[in-house]
Amino acid sequence: MNIWIVALLVFIINLPFGFWRANTKKFSTQWFLAVHIPVPLVVVLRIFSGIGYAFITFPVLITAFFLGQFLGGLLRKKFPGRKKQEV
Repeated sequence: MNIWIVALLVFIINLPFGFWRANTKKFSTQWFLAVHIPVPLVVVLRIFSGIGYAFITFPVLITAFFLGQFLGGLLRKKFPGRKKQEV
């Protein structure tokens, strides 16, 4: 599998986690989970894609990881969700 395809998948995986992270208190348990749960998913993706651990893969995938988290956070701010209705 091509490194750019893997980077796109890493980006897509991190979008919902960045969306979740943006709604939590910084350095809380939920924030920690939102940032770290995707890491094993990325490792599994790296292993099954066969791209290995060459040096060039690290900056590409780390950038995709943080861009996914960042854009997910921006999406949360743009689309905050529905407010609870009072009965």
